Amino acid sequence: MTKEFWKAALIRCIRTIAQTAIASIGTTAMIQDVNWMVVLSTSALAGLLSILTSIVTGLPEAEAKPEAEKKEPDPKPEPAPTYEEIRDEFKD
Repeated sequence: MTKEFWKAALIRCIRTIAQTAIASIGTTAMIQDVNWMVVLSTSALAGLLSILTSIVTGLPEAEAKPEAEKKEPDPKPEPAPTYEEIRDEFKD
């Protein structure tokens, strides 16, 4: 597993933890009713499961593309015609 894999897995893990915390907090009516231990433990478990899932299934964003599949940058587009050029096209 490469450095790119672990970087992508960590980003996914952090996003999963944040989403789980938001969902756990969002289930209560008022902020003082939030059970912070449940939020922390649920979010930590979700993060661990995210890392394990990344190891088992792989991450498409961390897989290197073969040289043949890498795209060359698009050529610079031509500038738009000026008002005068457009006007001259429609002169009778």
